[in-house]
Amino acid sequence: MDRAFIMGNGGSGKTWLAQQLAQRLRYPVFHLDDFHWLPNFAGERPRDERNRLVAEAADGNSWIMEGIYGSVLTQVLSLVTALIWLDIPDSECISNLIQRGQTGGGTDEQFEELLEYTRGYRLRKNHMNSFDAHEQFFEGHSLQKLKLGSRSDATAFLATV
Repeated sequence: MDRAFIMGNGGSGKTWLAQQLAQRLRYPVFHLDDFHWLPNFAGERPRDERNRLVAEAADGNSWIMEGIYGSVLTQVLSLVTALIWLDIPDSECISNLIQRGQTGGGTDEQFEELLEYTRGYRLRKNHMNSFDAHEQFFEGHSLQKLKLGSRSDATAFLATV
């Protein structure tokens, strides 16, 4: 598991799992929100700048990346040695987000948009940041892959690392 990518809906626990893995494996962890958004969620980062930042992060021999962004996964998929999909029920994701609250300096309005976006994860069609796209990435990945359906599944997995 030299280069792991964790994908899933908002609030599924991607950041938590990435931090736990990074601590155990002593790998750097990269949060795709940091590449996708300008500081304080002031808007989306220009795509060429985001792609450059992702490429620089992926240049290492060992890393963990986490995020919902299928377009970024497409950029690094050939380097990913372990693909982890957090397929957590939407209701649990929403609950997790509400418990966590807004992070990174975003506004209340942006948080409401995040909740709505999270609710649409299984409904979006022909969209890279959706259940359907994540399922296609997962099914097509030929190296190590793991689908976790709950926080207890993730905790059990971590006990093996």
